[in-house]
Amino acid sequence: MSPLEKRASIGLAGVYGLRMFGLFIILPVFALFAEHLPGGDNYTLVGIALGAYGLTQAILQIPFGWMSDRIGRKPVIYLGLVLFAIGSFMAATALDIYWVIAGRIIQGAGAISAAVMALAADLTREEHRTKAMAMIGMTIGATFALSLMLAPLLNQWIGVPGIFIMTGILAIAAIVVVNKMIPDPVISRFHSDTEVSTGRFADVLRDPQLLRLNYGIFALHAVLMALWLVVPLSLRDAGLAAEQHWQIYLPVLVLSVVLMVPAIIYGEKKAKLKLIFVAAVVLLLAGQILLALMHQSLWGTAVALLVFFTAFNLLEASLPSLISKIAPVGAKGTAIGVYSSTQFLGAFVGASAGGYFYQHYGMDAIAAFCALLLVTWLYLAATMKAPAAVRSKMYHVEQMDAAQANGLSRELAALPGVYEALVLANEQVAYLKVDLKGFDEQRVVQLLKGSA
Repeated sequence: MSPLEKRASIGLAGVYGLRMFGLFIILPVFALFAEHLPGGDNYTLVGIALGAYGLTQAILQIPFGWMSDRIGRKPVIYLGLVLFAIGSFMAATALDIYWVIAGRIIQGAGAISAAVMALAADLTREEHRTKAMAMIGMTIGATFALSLMLAPLLNQWIGVPGIFIMTGILAIAAIVVVNKMIPDPVISRFHSDTEVSTGRFADVLRDPQLLRLNYGIFALHAVLMALWLVVPLSLRDAGLAAEQHWQIYLPVLVLSVVLMVPAIIYGEKKAKLKLIFVAAVVLLLAGQILLALMHQSLWGTAVALLVFFTAFNLLEASLPSLISKIAPVGAKGTAIGVYSSTQFLGAFVGASAGGYFYQHYGMDAIAAFCALLLVTWLYLAATMKAPAAVRSKMYHVEQMDAAQANGLSRELAALPGVYEALVLANEQVAYLKVDLKGFDEQRVVQLLKGSA
């Protein structure tokens, strides 16, 4: 990567991370804080407040991406960060649960994910774009882990209102980063690998394998958000003070990552992704059952969380990879956009439904709700087709007309190891799905040079 590409990738990963930190940081502490708010004794409202950001995020993420094609990436990112800051400051000054809900809705309205990805694509060459996206993805995972560990300590020092103020200030800091650190793209164009195309919606929504994965990310985040309604209360009731909850979260998250990495490596190297995927869903269900049975015990809760987060981290890492392998080569951005929106919708439904069930029927009802989601997912995962052992590749192509692009697509698709190929003249890029074992990249490069 060039210095400019590195700077853009690191800066955008930081902006994405700052924003996600603001969304994640209250998860382990909000249920405890809400008890002291007017209306906070209604767990349905607490659940809505916890997950409200997911609803507006799910609705607005794709339209914000389209808007960035029309008015520019940075203006949309600025707008989203301003909305996020406003929502954070509103939640910080809330006098009742309803005002927190309003603040969280506005936080979610700052839906900049698609615009950030599109700007990253504008600022990186095709051969380095995967690295840029990986930086952003790793930042999200690290931010999630960091927020869970820091939240109890920050809650002790500045309280949940202080945390909301901090996230608003971080959003303003992110605006400065975008303005000062991120270069302006020389050319801003549509990118099929990162953006949603209206013409490919039907392909994505009709694909039964992609629908299985979309249900999976919906269920995964629904269960996660329902979890945060009861875990902080369970730890407190088991005798662990709120400011000491990090003593459970830190070892659980570290150990879960250590346990998850070998499974990912095995699945990729041995082409056993489906086996690992189904096993992870089983493990997630086991963690949920353990939590329901052992939530009154501190050590029992810790063991259940370790099982749960080992599976969660494994699935969170596997699902985007599976989307890339299964999505049509020219519809990867559309598939990821639908997948991401479904993820946020799951967060809203999980928190809201979890709050309702806890309010009216107790802990066992939440456990039953989560188990139903996961059993359904297990059936869908077990009956999905095993994904081909392929990787995505992108190459720059010179200017050509549509007929030349179609001809080059056919030539590339005929090469050994190439599963699928698509050359888009308007984007000046060739998208390939390849089997790395039988793939000869040199022949692709020679063919592309010959077409220039």
